[in-house]
Amino acid sequence: MDKMTHDIQELSEATRNFLVKPAKMLIGGKWLDSQEGGTFETINPSDGETIKFVSEGRAADIDLAVGAARKAFDEGPWSRMKPDERERLLHQFADLIEANADELAELEALDNGKAKLIARHVDIALAIDCFRYMAGWPTKLTGETIPLSTPFAPGANFFAYTQREPVGVVGQIIPWNFPILMAAWKLAPALAAGCTVVLKPAEETPLTALRLGELIMEAGFPDGVVNIVPGFGETAGAALAAHQAVDKIAFTGSTEVGKLILQAAAGNLKKVSLELGGKSPTVVFADADMDVAIPGAASAAFFNHGQTCCAGTRLYVEESAFERVVEGVSEVASNMSVGAAFDEGMEIGPLISQKQLDRVHGYIEEGFKEGARATAGGSRIDRPGYFVEPTVMVDTEPNMKVVKEEIFGPVLVAMPFSDPGEIGPLANDTEYGLAASVWSRDINKIHKIVPKIKAGTIWVNCHNTLDSALPFGGYKQSGWGRELGKSALDMYTETKSVCMQIG
Repeated sequence: MDKMTHDIQELSEATRNFLVKPAKMLIGGKWLDSQEGGTFETINPSDGETIKFVSEGRAADIDLAVGAARKAFDEGPWSRMKPDERERLLHQFADLIEANADELAELEALDNGKAKLIARHVDIALAIDCFRYMAGWPTKLTGETIPLSTPFAPGANFFAYTQREPVGVVGQIIPWNFPILMAAWKLAPALAAGCTVVLKPAEETPLTALRLGELIMEAGFPDGVVNIVPGFGETAGAALAAHQAVDKIAFTGSTEVGKLILQAAAGNLKKVSLELGGKSPTVVFADADMDVAIPGAASAAFFNHGQTCCAGTRLYVEESAFERVVEGVSEVASNMSVGAAFDEGMEIGPLISQKQLDRVHGYIEEGFKEGARATAGGSRIDRPGYFVEPTVMVDTEPNMKVVKEEIFGPVLVAMPFSDPGEIGPLANDTEYGLAASVWSRDINKIHKIVPKIKAGTIWVNCHNTLDSALPFGGYKQSGWGRELGKSALDMYTETKSVCMQIG
């Protein structure tokens, strides 16, 4: 590390010790440099300064990692390990994450720009919970016996059953908005099912994944069970998605890249699961508890600086309450504390990169050109780092880009409606279908509205509420498959049918 930013000087000794070590790749239980010797910078989005240089994995490194994962799955002790042994390893790993939670929170805040307090009590806490939840599943992945009628063999008797088996070697590509949590969502069910993994963290945020690699080795996972290869999507990610020895690819990111993953996976028809983009509606009825709905709608849009796939960025408010709700949400947005990751009381941090800042601000400017106006925010913030004001836009129309397209920043568009019958068509007027929230005290109205919204998760009088037992995923172009809950294990197992003639 050539220089320390002001933030880095304030970090704990454990974090500083990690940062001064070479950031290599974990392959086959060893920490290796890139075979081509390349590195890339990871940047502190709070000030734009370099944190450190990380080994850049490319196709040759992916091939080496897949080979290690293949060997661990086909030949290693992992494939012979009993379910309760996998369970104990997952619990040990969760315990180590908890023991190092403050260090991991600092790394996450430094690399991603989110508040350290949020990283510790949301991201890290949910990651620990995910590993502990999934640790309970290895001993419960059971099959079933099935009585057969066999009309073509009326005199014969058969005994038939099914069993669940791990799918094999899994390639996992995770995003930069929740780096450690997305690693947990991917790793935990795969390991619980008995798969081996090659994990590619986002090039913007590789640090917590590499620290997790150290903890994986400390927990006692056999060599090659988890391999971690930082690198860029167009090189390392593309090589992983296309690799012929990978049995499944799991990706979280944009819908555009998800479609490229599908094309790359077609070569050997590997299994694919995708958690992609969103443009989630937040629906507030006039009978809602406004003391809950107004701050809730603001949080739905601005949590994690708007860099959330299920962010409620389309706000539909019943006409009679529209002015009150927009005024309230705009007041929340205007009063949010903007700051760097380690600033006390920070509520809105930086966007992940200069590229993302330019993209988000470009959408705001395009909205203004198309006739929208801001009731809060609307500008970049003149300070080091990648900051934009939390923005509320009104006078928007359904065909505007700010309404149709995922911005992935703190930008909320608000529109009135007059008839509850409009909500289904309005909420579904998008290529996405990841999530939605409905705010009302009328339970009959809620039950009528929920079936009409095509989304994988619908929150009622809350938003962004997640639990390790609750499946999460999308309709339409928001993805394939479900993370979390028992459903996640379906993505990492195969069902084998066995039929025996017994007389």
